[in-house]
Amino acid sequence: MLRPDIDVPDADKGGAMRSLTRRSFVRHSGLGLLTFWIGGCEVKMTPREAHEQGADMRVLTSAEVASLEEFGETLLPGSRAAGIANYIDHQLGEPADRQLLMIKYLGVNPPFVPFYREGVAALGRAARAAHQLDFHELGAARQRELVSQVSRENPPGWGDGPPAPFYFFVVRADALDVTYGTMEGFEALGIPYMAHIEPPGRWGE
Repeated sequence: MLRPDIDVPDADKGGAMRSLTRRSFVRHSGLGLLTFWIGGCEVKMTPREAHEQGADMRVLTSAEVASLEEFGETLLPGSRAAGIANYIDHQLGEPADRQLLMIKYLGVNPPFVPFYREGVAALGRAARAAHQLDFHELGAARQRELVSQVSRENPPGWGDGPPAPFYFFVVRADALDVTYGTMEGFEALGIPYMAHIEPPGRWGE
């Protein structure tokens, strides 16, 4: 398992990455219940509930979802069940000024769909170059090995995707946000939640 505090190589975007902290992002994100689609109906729920109930994806393909969930789960166990793919898909389907994805705060101009789509594609190419299988088809040990390499450099076969360490940083931040960006998440980490205005215990309550 990769540690949540693993060092990430400096991928400076005008100093934004070095100065931005997870706490400041969570404090300003203002997360609430999100709108997902199930069987053609709009339903307000959390990303976790959307994952559990098999909510429809608006942007990502099923293959992209499979690899993104495996990648997130390798970065942070529990992020798949927390709904990382549902969260990212939902945000990518929103207007840019309403999105809360970490990449928005790192000096990257929208649209952000190409970043996630090309990152997943590059991850698949790297997995196939090393093991002749897509990333979501690899065993856990090989996934961890490849993700460790992605955290440091572009692995063989990565190609024209976003810089691998930057992709690692952004998706890891999304995984942390969807898994721990609530009062319940802070409690699970044993960290006091000290927001200026305390939100409800669950998103949207």
